[in-house]
Amino acid sequence: MELALTEEQTMLRDTVRELLHRFYDGEALTKSGDTDPGWNRTVWKQLADLGVLGLTIPEEDGGVGAGPVEAMLVQEELGRALAPEPVLDSVVIPAELLRLAGSAEQRQRLLPALSEGTRLLAFAHTEPGLRWPSTELATTAVAEGDKYALTGVKNPVLRGDVADEVIVSAALPDGGTGLFLVDPEQDGVRRRSYRTFDGRRAAQFDFDNATGELLGDTTDAAEKIALTQGYAQAALCAESVGAMEVALTLTTEYLKTRKQFGVTLSKFQVLTQRAADCYVSLELARSMSLYATAALADGGNDPVIGSRARLQVGRSAEHIGQEAIQMHGGIGVTAEYPVSHYVARLTAIGQTLGGALEHRRELADRIGEYDLIEL
Repeated sequence: MELALTEEQTMLRDTVRELLHRFYDGEALTKSGDTDPGWNRTVWKQLADLGVLGLTIPEEDGGVGAGPVEAMLVQEELGRALAPEPVLDSVVIPAELLRLAGSAEQRQRLLPALSEGTRLLAFAHTEPGLRWPSTELATTAVAEGDKYALTGVKNPVLRGDVADEVIVSAALPDGGTGLFLVDPEQDGVRRRSYRTFDGRRAAQFDFDNATGELLGDTTDAAEKIALTQGYAQAALCAESVGAMEVALTLTTEYLKTRKQFGVTLSKFQVLTQRAADCYVSLELARSMSLYATAALADGGNDPVIGSRARLQVGRSAEHIGQEAIQMHGGIGVTAEYPVSHYVARLTAIGQTLGGALEHRRELADRIGEYDLIEL
């Protein structure tokens, strides 16, 4: 992976940034969050027309067929704008599962619609009490002819509130994990939507002998789920970097304009030192996000790399988020001021697909795989 962006990558980044900047400011974000579906369908259509929704979908399946670098550039811009459009949860993750596990018929039926933005999917994998990376699913699937009957509860299902179809993971009778396409409007499926901590949407699905179609012919999709989550880890890192950059910019601009004792806050050395420490954290996060993206671009999808990146990005996000609130003072926690929304989003990302504790454990469990070096 080249660290310098190509002309086409720069144009993609700038185009997405201009589009999101045109539609979103603090007031527009609040309005979109208070109305269904919680995001702007006009923005969604324009993202589809630009080819953004099809970046990770192969050309033969109706997409653009771009690499991870382009996808992560978009995620970073979504983080910068706090744009609520469900690109990752409704398109990228389902498309990756379809690419890895779907049959030719399923790919042909669903991937072009995802790329065009005319169909939304969601991945129902997490269960109450299930912490990443555990795969001990309570949801079960029993064969009934050429279909399966699914029973269990999935929560939270990010962006499940708008999903036209749901990809559900379930334990198979003979062991292993299966993936199933489920119509959420059928009898046997109960969907309950709600707003998440960061103002976005999710749903709980209760399955009671719901009919599901096996995704592809794979009887154990655990590895494909792990690969998809690895891709999502890198995407969450990129989005976090975009959100952290803006949160820090808002904070430094506030220090330059807010006066205390007759001078701006930027004149107080301790505050400028704290802001400088935040910049160090931002650059650490950016480098680890690039590390995760580069690994994907070079054909690797190592869970160790994902956990390394998420651990540092999470630490940086916590540091910058806390300092942004502290240095803003009371205004930093108000809904009317944007920095609180950036911190809320960073906090939510920090608990998605594992928090700092889970990623630290994941890395600690692999220490034995390394050779001992004696100095």
